Amino acid sequence: MHHDNALREFHVARQARDLYDFDASLFALSGNVIFANFHAARVFAQKMNDKRDLINFPEQAVRAGQINAMGLIDEILHVVVREYCEQLKPTAMAEALAYVEAALGRDRLAVALRAFTDQFPPLAVYRGETTVAGYLAGATGDTPHRQIALEELLMLWLANDNPAFAIFLELFDDDDLEQNTVYNEIVPLLDEFFRTQPPFGPENQPLIEMLRTPARRFPHSLEAQLEFIRTNWTAVLGKYLYRVLSSLDLLAEEQKPFFGFGPGPVLPYEFGGQELELERFSPDSAWMPRLVLIAKNAYVWLDQLSKKYQRAIVHLNDVPDVELDTLARWGISGLWLIGLWQRSEASQRIKQMMGNPEAVASAYSLEDYRIADDLGGEGAYEDLKARAWQRGIRMASDMVPNHMGIDSTWVMQHPDWFVSLPYSPFPGYTFDGANLSRDPRVGIYLEDHYYDRSDAAVVFKRVDHWTGAARYIYHGNDGTSMPWNDTAQLNYLNPEVREAVIQTILSVARRSPVIRFDAAMTLTKKHYQRLWFPEPGTGGDIASRADFGMTKADFDAAMPEEFWREVVDRVAQEAPDTLLLAEAFWLMEGYFVRTLGMHRVYNSAFMNMMRDEKNAEYRQLIKNTLDFDPQILKRYVNFMNNPDERTAVDQFGKGDKYFGICTLMATLPGLPMFGHGQVEGYTEKYGMEYRRAYWDELPDGFLVERHERQIFPLLHRRALFAEVENFRLYDFFTADGYVDENVFAYSNRLGQERSLVLYHNRYAETRGWARMSVGYVVKNEAGDKTLVQQSLAEGLQIPDDPRVFVVFRDAVSGLEYIRNCCELVEHGLYAELHAYQIHVFVNFALVYENEWGHYGGAPKRARRTEHR
Repeated sequence: MHHDNALREFHVARQARDLYDFDASLFALSGNVIFANFHAARVFAQKMNDKRDLINFPEQAVRAGQINAMGLIDEILHVVVREYCEQLKPTAMAEALAYVEAALGRDRLAVALRAFTDQFPPLAVYRGETTVAGYLAGATGDTPHRQIALEELLMLWLANDNPAFAIFLELFDDDDLEQNTVYNEIVPLLDEFFRTQPPFGPENQPLIEMLRTPARRFPHSLEAQLEFIRTNWTAVLGKYLYRVLSSLDLLAEEQKPFFGFGPGPVLPYEFGGQELELERFSPDSAWMPRLVLIAKNAYVWLDQLSKKYQRAIVHLNDVPDVELDTLARWGISGLWLIGLWQRSEASQRIKQMMGNPEAVASAYSLEDYRIADDLGGEGAYEDLKARAWQRGIRMASDMVPNHMGIDSTWVMQHPDWFVSLPYSPFPGYTFDGANLSRDPRVGIYLEDHYYDRSDAAVVFKRVDHWTGAARYIYHGNDGTSMPWNDTAQLNYLNPEVREAVIQTILSVARRSPVIRFDAAMTLTKKHYQRLWFPEPGTGGDIASRADFGMTKADFDAAMPEEFWREVVDRVAQEAPDTLLLAEAFWLMEGYFVRTLGMHRVYNSAFMNMMRDEKNAEYRQLIKNTLDFDPQILKRYVNFMNNPDERTAVDQFGKGDKYFGICTLMATLPGLPMFGHGQVEGYTEKYGMEYRRAYWDELPDGFLVERHERQIFPLLHRRALFAEVENFRLYDFFTADGYVDENVFAYSNRLGQERSLVLYHNRYAETRGWARMSVGYVVKNEAGDKTLVQQSLAEGLQIPDDPRVFVVFRDAVSGLEYIRNCCELVEHGLYAELHAYQIHVFVNFALVYENEWGHYGGAPKRARRTEHR
């Protein structure tokens, strides 16, 4: 809902108009300042700020949201008076004028009205088109100007009486009227008159008392007064409700105290309400559940390989076969190269101008979706892709659908594809710096305050040198951090944009069977509207976007379908066998895979909660998932670091805790994803603009060797751990009868293979039994859900027979164990766990007590046994 006709008004004294040189077009015929939209309020505020010493007195800064709120409150008070007259008594103001005139005398009232009209002149008086006396002798329609002046004088008195308006008192100071006229006697007489008239409003108050109520209830907050009006005067507001909500959004934009970083607080996923959403999982191809990804920053990796092999390795086709052999030996089946695409030259210039002369552009500020020229182009990529596939490794690549680079091909050729304005949203912005464009037809200018780090503007300036036309294009922004200043935000309300992005995704899918979508949550309808076209009352995340709020109905009409659902369906049809992976936060993980149909979704809670040992919370996350729909669990991407986070060794160290959590990553359902340098123990975090590693690090041989001994064999058995049909999570009960939430105990099965994992994620010792699973949902053919539990013996398919023993091996220690089946059925598995101890029990086999012969594939002799 654009607010082109939404007028907010209040009185401005002649003296203030002259001092600040306000544009006459801002004033109504009545003399009140009017704001046709939020931008007009910003221009008004900028006029005032230009006259103030904000360097030495920053607290004197005038905010457009406060100016706008003040004007809206004044306007709503006018509406209340009008509604009173229309609903209860059309002649109320005429009778009120007669009542005051009778009490004060015609001459004394006339002096006050003339003084008021002179000091707060209507436009015709201010321009000299008529005199004060001439104005007061006239009328607008059937309403005498004396009656209009009396109502305006009442509003002036209410403005001066409102403590929250005091910061702008210079605009409507009534001291002279108080000292030289009967002004101060007029409003008490009006109050006296209306106390004899019918009451009004939700509290049945006399009119003047009702008009004063918001300021009396919340004397020092414009925001609280608007909120009071919104919640209590709904019947009177009518069409003004959306304007009140949008004005609250504008205040929220200005009061946002800190641009936080990252995806926000990590909480156990809740699925309340999602049961109402359609279940539309995308089916997996056979290879997808077994995929294990490793990330490599393309430029940094090539630099590290050059140092390792003492020769120039600069193009993708230069990557040695032995490196791919190593990845395959480790159990890696997906290679995610970060920064494949041709990047923005402007992004590189910005980063070099800001202090890193060696920087390349950000990997997420793109010129175009072609393999980067300095990586060898398409041919070099196809060579690497073919050699990787010979070893069973699929290529994975990024797709950045939210935005493009500020000098991208699309910005040059299709500026109308981006969220933009024909004017700067903030009058204080200036764009006098270097032209960052590579195209002589177009100029690209960052806002100047970026260069001295004194501001982070929400737009950049694009100038068409052929026509002289300027557009102010918004930077990409997720509302949680500073705007991404080397990017341009795509406008997904434009169907042409949606189709262009889908075609680009299909092009990427034909080159890469795994696609990771960066910041995918920003393009869901819920969040795209919240960020860029906020429903009135939900905005405040991106500065100036409250100006362009839309009702949900209007937004749905412009963007009828979820974009990601369109993508999933089109890729399934036109580029099948492509795994779509969403980087998504904000508690949308389940929605992305279950309803939007993504094959996999980021599970940042794994990294954060396991690192911080919020074990009860992470167990709750798993339980919530199993309780709602276990199929979601297999679609989580579990990782211990990603390019935006601290390195794995920084977060988890190199000891038992690291290997315990890494083992969970390798054995839980979902997609394990290793970070660049994680296996080698590198401590440097590689920025998206890095051309090389700045720290001279060598692989930690001990760390690599322990991975080879403890982790990589498990990756080769991913099929045993990847699915959820037979996954069971168990409570670990201590002898005291309580559940130790620090122990993760779970089993899985694939055919006749079985596994049981026990991990203690705490610096302490514990002992107890894993016997009964937590609840998990089972669905019948009709889709009806039943919550069930299984014992450990049922989960592992162990018979209740005292003559049979089960033998199993710990893949971590190599030890073999033997337990009586009846004992496991009755009591579960007993374990004693020290700090960060991990067991991965596999190779389960059943043997008879006496014969020690073959039974269900059991070995003839258990080589080593250990009894509790």
